[in-house]
Amino acid sequence: MANRIDGYDLVKPVIQGTGRIRNRPGLTTGPADDFQSLLADQLALGGLRFSGHARKRLAVEGSRLNRESLEKLSAAVEKVRRKGGRESLILMRDMAFVVSVKNRTVITAVGGERMKENVFTNIDSAVIVDR
Repeated sequence: MANRIDGYDLVKPVIQGTGRIRNRPGLTTGPADDFQSLLADQLALGGLRFSGHARKRLAVEGSRLNRESLEKLSAAVEKVRRKGGRESLILMRDMAFVVSVKNRTVITAVGGERMKENVFTNIDSAVIVDR
């Protein structure tokens, strides 16, 4: 499934006062005691979130990120944060990610041939991640 990274859904769950965790439509719901697994999932993603646009782009590209790639992406975001970056372009292998550093949110993802002749605007920093 393209909307998953290393077994984790790329959706931001919403915790409601009903004692249940509700995901976006089409995903299963579970009791509030699933909070521990939800927390573990977020920690596994390095606290990164993926916008709907980024998830859509990853799905269209058919790209999948494994745990190692997520760790490298998260480390790059942290490095930019320490340097004072706000919106960063992170180049990793054959993918480019535009990330809101403050929100730790991947805004968009571009891969493969689409990276050629592409213009990235509204960024103040760039990181090239070791392959």
